[in-house]
Amino acid sequence: MKILVFDIFGDYAHFRKYYTTTSPLTFSFPPPPTIAGILGAICGISKEENLKIFNIYDNCQLALRILHPLQKTRIGINLINTKDNKYCLLFKTKTHEPRTQIRTEFIKSPKYRIYLIHKDQEIFAKLVNFIQFHKSIFNVSLGLSELLADFNFVGLYDSEELINYEGYIYSVIPIKKLVGKGINIEANKKYFKEKVPIKMNLDRVVEVYEDVVYEPDGKTIKAYVDIAYQLKNGEIITFF
Repeated sequence: MKILVFDIFGDYAHFRKYYTTTSPLTFSFPPPPTIAGILGAICGISKEENLKIFNIYDNCQLALRILHPLQKTRIGINLINTKDNKYCLLFKTKTHEPRTQIRTEFIKSPKYRIYLIHKDQEIFAKLVNFIQFHKSIFNVSLGLSELLADFNFVGLYDSEELINYEGYIYSVIPIKKLVGKGINIEANKKYFKEKVPIKMNLDRVVEVYEDVVYEPDGKTIKAYVDIAYQLKNGEIITFF
């Protein structure tokens, strides 16, 4: 089975957690629906269609690796209320009432590695071509349209399926994939868990959430999983 591998990176990223509003917090990595949006931007698929085409239960499988140690910071963002002509009112009266500042959490210098397989060979071949030759139809961003991102092709690798694998995993690990002893805790490593959206329907309503374990510095995690895949470059991953 061929797996497409590419890196995506930028200056900042923000993937808003679903339970935060007035002080937005960010997930530590892009959840699958966000990755679907990134893939759709690259190959020119509208946001109305990308959730269907890159549905991880029906059409494709995704995995993600953290390449750069996570650094989070908070920045004040000025928002302007453009409803009821308040935007025009702001400049006529020179008042600041229509504007508010929101403290928003960002990831600094994010870099991730994305792994992808897709049932539709035409879609898969198009993605390989666009990423390999560094092309995209729409601008690629990391969560918000202002947070522009870059990407580069890593490879198209053959893989070997590993059943009931025990060893080091390079990607983030969904809790549901763990079996037996689960995770082998090691010194000098940190273990974080987040509940992330996995599947979003065409109305952009999340239908499935899952707990995911990751090492924030991007180190491998020694775990026992029901199924893993070993790439020819030596990396061993498990899909969402």
